[in-house]
Amino acid sequence: MGDCPHLDLSQAGYGNFRRTRSKLLEAAWVLIEMLILTNPLQPSSLLRAAALRFFGARVGKNVILRPRLRIKFPWNLEVGDNCWIGEGVWIHNQAKVTIGNNTVISQDTFITTGSHDIYGNMDLIVSPVTIGDGVWITSRCIVLMGVTIGDCAVVTPGSVVHKSVDGHAIYGGNPAVFLRPRTRRSSR
Repeated sequence: MGDCPHLDLSQAGYGNFRRTRSKLLEAAWVLIEMLILTNPLQPSSLLRAAALRFFGARVGKNVILRPRLRIKFPWNLEVGDNCWIGEGVWIHNQAKVTIGNNTVISQDTFITTGSHDIYGNMDLIVSPVTIGDGVWITSRCIVLMGVTIGDCAVVTPGSVVHKSVDGHAIYGGNPAVFLRPRTRRSSR
């Protein structure tokens, strides 16, 4: 295998990412994240929400935050009311992640706002992620930078959302594609 002669990783930089807090605050967050958020023995959603708020996250009312949760930068997180964030969810938010009201992010889902410039020198590039109201991102999904997921959308298990999707629909696959509308079924 040959190497890539135009790529010198020693030249990669922070690209459009801008650090908005001190490295000392980031280090304090890492410690609190380990003790409170990722700790599987700590059962309290209220304590997790309080820790996130203390470090600048906006967390709504009645939010359930399950164990083993990872948040890169809480000051870049906004979660609406009545949300459920499942066990093992990782929000790697170097840019803002906004989660609407009544939204579920199921277990082991990965949401990232960053990637690298693959055509240049691998600089870090970031772009926000917005997840609407009433969305259900099911288990083990991946949501990539710059994506907006419209209100009331569902993303099926193991899907990769690499571009924005409309609301009121069900998406699935890698890459995630439209499967069908999300409509209320009549009760019998």
